[in-house]
Amino acid sequence: MSSKVLLGFLAGAAAGALAGILLAPEKGSETRKKIAGKAGNITDSVKNSFGDFIDSVKGAYAGAREDAEEFGDKATGKMNSLKNEAKNALS
Repeated sequence: MSSKVLLGFLAGAAAGALAGILLAPEKGSETRKKIAGKAGNITDSVKNSFGDFIDSVKGAYAGAREDAEEFGDKATGKMNSLKNEAKNALS
């Protein structure tokens, strides 16, 4: 899921939860407790989503690094092979 879609979903969920709590016919102290609880849940959700995003970025970086190292190794091997062929041809 793209980060913009996830962020939009979380913002919509937060707005809906807040509207539901504020429009409920309860005492102010109960409403504040519910808001604090929902804010904690949303914060945890955002932290988890951000952690997942960071993990995916780390995974992509590691994969790109491995690909670059493999490409470098192949290029070095090919260069050494061509160098040896040139030496043999000149000998």
